[in-house]
Amino acid sequence: MLSEIDHVAIAVNDLEAAIAFYKNAFGVEVEHREVIVSDLVEEAMIKVGTSYIQLLSPTAPESPVSKFLEKRGEGLHHVGYRVPDCQEALERVKGEGYPVIDQLPRPGSRGTTVAFIHPKGAMGTLIELVQP
Repeated sequence: MLSEIDHVAIAVNDLEAAIAFYKNAFGVEVEHREVIVSDLVEEAMIKVGTSYIQLLSPTAPESPVSKFLEKRGEGLHHVGYRVPDCQEALERVKGEGYPVIDQLPRPGSRGTTVAFIHPKGAMGTLIELVQP
């Protein structure tokens, strides 16, 4: 059901500084940038092979990423896995009794469909299902 890693998300306080780090340290450029209004974040996507590093920065104090940064500081926020059918993958996870954040898939960045699996049921890791 998991076809590949779509992205590794890193929560950052200063998106411009994080972008500069990746550019200066590794010579990479941002391939996609977007404000995700529904999640109160701005992302910068850096392509690595067929996957991405997703740099996430909150756009409002009530953003879940803002709360994450206050509690844990900068660092790994979640892992996104590509799936052929987000609805099917989400139903399977729910059917197995694992807690989810999204009851139904929803629009994600880059025109994707996404759903989040709660870290309580996934060994402490927030998982995003991503249907391209």
